[in-house]
Amino acid sequence: MTNGTGRRGLLAMAGAAGIGTGIGGRPWRSARAQAANTIRLGVITDMSGLYRDSVGPGSVALTQQAVQEFGNRGFQIEVLQADHQNRPDVGANLVRQWFDQGVDAVVDVPTSSVALAVNQIAREKNRIHLNSGAATSDLTGSQCSPNTVHWTYDTYMLAKSTAAAVVRQGGDSWFFITADYAFGHALERDTTAFVRGMGGRVLGTARTPFPGTTDFSAFLLQAQASRAKVLGFANASTDTVNCIKGAREFGLHRSMRLAALLMDVVAVRALGIEAGQGLLLTESFYWDLNDRTRALTARVRARNQDRPPAMVQAGCYGVTLHYLKTVAEMGIAAAKAGGVETVNRMKALPCDDDAFGAGYIRADGRKIHPGYLFQVKSPEESTSPWDVYKLVTTTPGDDAFRPLNEGGCALVRS
Repeated sequence: MTNGTGRRGLLAMAGAAGIGTGIGGRPWRSARAQAANTIRLGVITDMSGLYRDSVGPGSVALTQQAVQEFGNRGFQIEVLQADHQNRPDVGANLVRQWFDQGVDAVVDVPTSSVALAVNQIAREKNRIHLNSGAATSDLTGSQCSPNTVHWTYDTYMLAKSTAAAVVRQGGDSWFFITADYAFGHALERDTTAFVRGMGGRVLGTARTPFPGTTDFSAFLLQAQASRAKVLGFANASTDTVNCIKGAREFGLHRSMRLAALLMDVVAVRALGIEAGQGLLLTESFYWDLNDRTRALTARVRARNQDRPPAMVQAGCYGVTLHYLKTVAEMGIAAAKAGGVETVNRMKALPCDDDAFGAGYIRADGRKIHPGYLFQVKSPEESTSPWDVYKLVTTTPGDDAFRPLNEGGCALVRS
């Protein structure tokens, strides 16, 4: 599509303009009193591209789950959804129109280039950016904003957990296949810092066009020629799955350790447990981690295509619930008056939900909770289709993410 919008974008804009529906199919009403007593959430996500299964309809479903569990506390809540098509221009245009037409907060916003664009608009409009899906650690670093909460994970956390584990196991020389946009660059950068900090070397990088790369053969051959011990995939979702499948077809797994630097349970299922067995990866949520994650999964399965939530989808649940609790404590008039004050109150309130447990939000907007290093089970170890991980290491929240004073965030007072 050449106009930067497309049919899905137009439908989302129409909904924001007042002819869409809210939770339960309730029509939008334009009366001023009703608008003043309504919180409007816009879930902007990838509904049609390579990240769809890890975010997309599931992110909407988990946001709706949070709204349902929050219940009726004296104000109405409506949820919109839109497809940003993994394009910063589309995402920015949609969010700008949403904010101009009364949306209070946007949720999810995967694809780091889109998230960084939305970050600026939320600050300009003094609205709220509740990010679950983007990975770049710059959201709480050089491009931090007083209007943004970065909830689920980031490239620093992924690099510290997965890369450090691989280096400790002898993987001290790396080659990267990197998605050529903000996310891939940040993940490669943060992983490189850990590899070199532990005495390792980076022997090369192949940057792959995003989106649109489907054949990774030439990049895999470059990796093989580098003679590195580790092939690090600084990409995600379908791209990571295709890279791993291609690496196995070329036999690279016999001479190189494959490191999936961002991979979730949906991607592991798509890859297949036989091809994925033994992979190390890091997540901040897994449906079978504990009693609370299992309980949440049981509650949401019917709404989520009869499958457990992926990490980012669970993040939409957690950040939405915490935001709504904050609105209830502040009062809706105060919460709608300005995004900065609401985010400040979110930072002051302790966090606790069934997806991530107890945690808190730092001054830079970074949500703090544990990170989990998992290993993909063998087919013999797995007892059901979604039983794919065994826990290797838990990193406490205060150690999982970049130290507050190292990110370069202007909100942090030295």
